[in-house]
Amino acid sequence: MSDKDDILGLAGQTRIFGDITFLMLKGAGYAAALLIGIWFLISVLAWIGRALPDESRDTPDPINRSDVVIEEVLETRAV
Repeated sequence: MSDKDDILGLAGQTRIFGDITFLMLKGAGYAAALLIGIWFLISVLAWIGRALPDESRDTPDPINRSDVVIEEVLETRAV
């Protein structure tokens, strides 16, 4: 291997263990960054939901798709 691949400047078996550990910690850092990003996105959406007035939580849905499905079922049974 060339010296450009030697991340930690070690030799032999110590280098292998060091490289593996370094790469595993790097992957764990990426996973932590992704997890924190997802958590931040969810917390922003929850904050926006709490910022809405209380009346908006009690109103019915603007498009009530369940009524459409119930009407279609009733029409097919009537035929």
